[in-house]
Amino acid sequence: MTAYEPPGAPGTGTGPVQGADSAGYDAVVLAGGASRRLGGTDKPGVRVGGRALLDRVLAACGGARSTVVVAAPRPTARPVTWAREDPPGGGPLAALDAGLRHTTAEHVVVLSADLPFLQEPTVGRLLGALRASGRDGVLLTDPGGRDQPLVAAYRAPRLREELALLAGRHGALAGLPLRRLTAELDLTRISDPVASFDCDTWDDIATARARIREHGHVLDEWISAVKDELGIDLDVDTRGLLDLARDAAHGVARPAAPLTTFLVGYAAAQAGGGPEAVAEAARKAVALAARWAQESTSEAEPSGDGPQPSGTGPQPSGTGPQPSGTEAQPSGDGPPPSPGDVAPDATPDTRPDAG
Repeated sequence: MTAYEPPGAPGTGTGPVQGADSAGYDAVVLAGGASRRLGGTDKPGVRVGGRALLDRVLAACGGARSTVVVAAPRPTARPVTWAREDPPGGGPLAALDAGLRHTTAEHVVVLSADLPFLQEPTVGRLLGALRASGRDGVLLTDPGGRDQPLVAAYRAPRLREELALLAGRHGALAGLPLRRLTAELDLTRISDPVASFDCDTWDDIATARARIREHGHVLDEWISAVKDELGIDLDVDTRGLLDLARDAAHGVARPAAPLTTFLVGYAAAQAGGGPEAVAEAARKAVALAARWAQESTSEAEPSGDGPQPSGTGPQPSGTGPQPSGTEAQPSGDGPPPSPGDVAPDATPDTRPDAG
């Protein structure tokens, strides 16, 4: 198990911050193993935040030219290439060798399938550090300073070279520990206490599930889970949509918030989809909500341009109907007034924090 520390957003840590590998990279995800400490449960399929652990890792390396998963094939949120080590269950070096045989890029990201908090920016940081360092590989370390060689980026030719030497020296790669490989490589390291957190036990799973439901993370996690479930690959302005929902609830009526955001999504899809289409549909809906609220405010105020009663004209008797200012006032024994055309803000600030 990798120790867990809560500070910072998922995937944050020290080290050079770089974008995605501009030259392209391949990814190898090791998703086999017996999961003995989970009682033999299919660990890559365990769900954290509504998504399988394997799918969470696949999202983190979504920028790869080719992604190879070394395991028995299963449904995944995005297409991958499947490979198996020989023999099945032969250990991480045999699995890595099998995965590398399906890659062609100079740089390869190697990941385990049990990293619930790994995100794409961390993968980009690993690749950027690898390019800048000139080393054989860059890997994450956990809060205790321990190397995590299955959260790393490597130069693929060096991996192939050392794996071939190990196979020749030992007759096969099956059963050899991963440290036999990393001991022969020139590596640099990045500390990341969140992205390096892996799930080896049910306690680890419980910790991951609890963190995802914290206020600062739950909304982003939910949106990611929904997009995976619906097969949507779309980056949208979550803050903007929340502001739209607030404006619709405040300026129209509470149920207008979810219905309006649904209609914005539908309109964006009809316009071809994409962040720009969502933004344009949301902009129009926000403007409409503002006009709607303005009209409600105007109707509740005296117009000031109608005839005003004269101060010298006849006055009504004390028993007749009393005039109102600009509109009839409800009687004391009639039904109580409705909450008003302008509903109170029904959307509390649930936006994720910046951390």
